[in-house]
Amino acid sequence: MTVDSNPPLLHHFEKLLRHPDEISTLKRHDCHQQSGIMMEECQLPLIDLIGLNSHDERERAASAEAMCRASSEWGFFQVVNHGISPELLKKMRKEQELLFKTPFERKATCGLLNNSYRWGTPTATCPKQFSWSEAFHIPLTKISDQSCYGEFTSLRLVMTEFAAAMSKLARLLARILAENLSQQGGMLDDICNESTCFLRLNRYPVCPISAEMFGLVPHTDSDFLTILYQDQVGGLQLMKDSKWVVVRPNPDALIVNIGDLFQAWSNDVYKSVEHKVMANGKMERYSVAYFLCPSYDSLIGSCTEPSTYRKFTFGEYRKQVQEDVKQTGHKVGLPRFLQVKNAQP
Repeated sequence: MTVDSNPPLLHHFEKLLRHPDEISTLKRHDCHQQSGIMMEECQLPLIDLIGLNSHDERERAASAEAMCRASSEWGFFQVVNHGISPELLKKMRKEQELLFKTPFERKATCGLLNNSYRWGTPTATCPKQFSWSEAFHIPLTKISDQSCYGEFTSLRLVMTEFAAAMSKLARLLARILAENLSQQGGMLDDICNESTCFLRLNRYPVCPISAEMFGLVPHTDSDFLTILYQDQVGGLQLMKDSKWVVVRPNPDALIVNIGDLFQAWSNDVYKSVEHKVMANGKMERYSVAYFLCPSYDSLIGSCTEPSTYRKFTFGEYRKQVQEDVKQTGHKVGLPRFLQVKNAQP
């Protein structure tokens, strides 16, 4: 008897269809083509972080300037020479694959990694709200907790090292972005702690139906910034100049994107850009994301005036996002926190 590690995504997706026979009409086609339109492929701005360690002040300034420009124009960039060794990244991927090969019933019921296993989209009320994926969403405070891992002892050692390296990198990037706005770089260090930062281990199983199926529905990130380590399968897309573009994987780079909190804090200088993952009909996809978040009671206000957004706490923001998803099926995000004269009802 073969034990299936995949969650019952198709079964739950079928329940969202208005007519049971709709599933037979969903035919896969090329993943770079949606609704008959060939998707444009893009190369994200590439930042070589080795320039930050240069003895030449002009090189350091040029690296920082390129990062800030990409954060403003794209909301996304990729970094090389980031200080996280290829060996550690390979070990992380190996352990991640072993974890997700665990039988589905065990992943769903045994409380692994702080009982953080999630799959599909429980709040979905229609097909376009459904994500064809599974994930573990782990707070940094639990990553070194031996009781969270069961028999996966080697995973704990690797994840502890990986999380520390990603945290160090995230804080470095956040300091540079803050200093570019003439703010103290250490300010974000003071409000971002392990209690609210987290890692998300993602797996996108092979999807036997339409290439228009989301691996992860369109969204922006509710944090300061996100660092993504992904494989070479592809599927990540972002909104650029009012259209979706395909992000070309780079085996040597990590991807960084600006979150909602940095957009609000920078008063729209940096952009939190909508992005999504498209499911793949031939290959499974893996990624790990690190989210830099403040404590829940941290007050988020713009660093310049007049401010586009009213002040809010991170806890208030998360609560509003969750309420919107529950009531409407999608995240509204920052438009909920515009100043009263511009606020979205």
